[in-house]
Amino acid sequence: MKNWLIAGMALGMLVACKDKDMDKIQTKRAMYAEFTLTADVSTLSENEKKMVPLMIEAAKIMDEVFWMEAYGDKADFDKIDIPVLKELVKINYGPWDRLNNNEPFVAGYGAKPKGANYYPKDMTKEEFEAWDNPDKKNLYTVVKRDEAGNLYTQFYHEVFKEKHEKAADLLRQAAELAEDEGLKTYLTLRAEALLTDDYQASDFAWMDMKNNGLDLVIGPIETYEDQLFGYKASHEAYVLIKDKMWSDRLAKYAAMLPDLQKGLPVQQKYKNEMPGTDSDLNAYDVVYYAGDCNSGSKTIAINLPNDEEVQLTKGTRRLQLKNAMKAKFDKIMLPIADVLIDETQRRYITFDAFFNNTMFHEVAHGLGIKNTINGKGTVREAMKEQASALEEGKADILGLYMVSKLIEAGEVKGSIEEHYTTFMAGIFRSVRFGAASAHGRANMLRFNYFQEKGAFYKTENNVFKVDFVKMREAMDSLSELILSIQGDGDYAKVSELMKTHGVIKPELQHELDRLAKANIPVDIVFNQGAEVLGL
Repeated sequence: MKNWLIAGMALGMLVACKDKDMDKIQTKRAMYAEFTLTADVSTLSENEKKMVPLMIEAAKIMDEVFWMEAYGDKADFDKIDIPVLKELVKINYGPWDRLNNNEPFVAGYGAKPKGANYYPKDMTKEEFEAWDNPDKKNLYTVVKRDEAGNLYTQFYHEVFKEKHEKAADLLRQAAELAEDEGLKTYLTLRAEALLTDDYQASDFAWMDMKNNGLDLVIGPIETYEDQLFGYKASHEAYVLIKDKMWSDRLAKYAAMLPDLQKGLPVQQKYKNEMPGTDSDLNAYDVVYYAGDCNSGSKTIAINLPNDEEVQLTKGTRRLQLKNAMKAKFDKIMLPIADVLIDETQRRYITFDAFFNNTMFHEVAHGLGIKNTINGKGTVREAMKEQASALEEGKADILGLYMVSKLIEAGEVKGSIEEHYTTFMAGIFRSVRFGAASAHGRANMLRFNYFQEKGAFYKTENNVFKVDFVKMREAMDSLSELILSIQGDGDYAKVSELMKTHGVIKPELQHELDRLAKANIPVDIVFNQGAEVLGL
């Protein structure tokens, strides 16, 4: 594993912080509000109560693997004797501040490698592009150099063999206890996938689960950590308990996807793909986060699988993480609104609108286009390292489009004013994740675009007010722009768009500084585990 380690800091450089440095470290830690992940486990069967700790142990292994992907050997930080600094390293999975464009906050470190630990640090993009290797873009390979300096690939199940085998064994133990046949099948196939790097069968099995009370999202999934190309999947896990009452409220929306796809505000050639109709939508309490999803800003909703074939055949499942979502609304969204949103519109900031906007963001990942219309391959391949940010931007804006349509059709309760104003406050919340986050860049793009179109304006009282008519117009035009870029596979255009709009300009930075001075947290950090649940 030594070739995985980042050649960087000597331990001797971990010197005591000066007072001003300590103030900065304390400020960075204050950006995260603490929240305890709990759920009503009294509704679980005895077997399910035994399964949850097994799932959490498997999740912890994904956490260990993600450390290796994001940084290397976390033992490098064992000699840090400043608790708050050590805690920040743990939150960020390394010495780089994920909420501040990956700037280093530990002495001795320079810039974070854009390819994290998925590629050799001295490898250039040109070298990679010129290299003839069929597995180089595979989601589940690491690129390394041999002793002669030549590039080669190694699959995850080989690189992380011992850890994958241990996690697979835990999943098989959980499968033996599972009372729901769909969950039993999924856990069994997911265990096999960890040993083979063939995840499609388990993705299909995960889509077929309908009546499970527990859920486990686990494995190498999202590609956010690879900011060099966006090709490599990172390890993560969520352990989830279904909220059946809230889930029943959401069940009807997935069936509406085909009609919503037909009505997208873009030329027909960009909406000929039809989303699968087996998609479902459920609410969960998340009881454990691990790996990628636990790094920096925390995920509050899930839309998976990412496999384009599975999406076109079956659709996706959307999981709303209700307890984590409520924590962010109470601890972050409402305080932001009190500082930046016009007093006459603050009454429109509601948890139901926040929940709906977040939910339809995930549903909207299933809309639009997965494959370019001109033979450039999948959208993800064509967009390279810009794929994640553009896709998140698409989901945000098409989610708002869906809410608008469904409110007009009487299918969603609440008003346009509530959803648009809450959406505006949500931009300020998510843009604070910084340029290192795909979600952060997506919100920078939208803030700058909406501002240009007059969707909101600043009043004489130094707060923001939404123009609901212009917001609708900006929503439609940005939807069309993003969908056409994706369909055309126009990498040059998205790169230019992100260069001009996916940045924090002085006016926006001024507003973010106001939030910082008001000591409003940027995100949350969890107290979690089997002991917290009493299991």
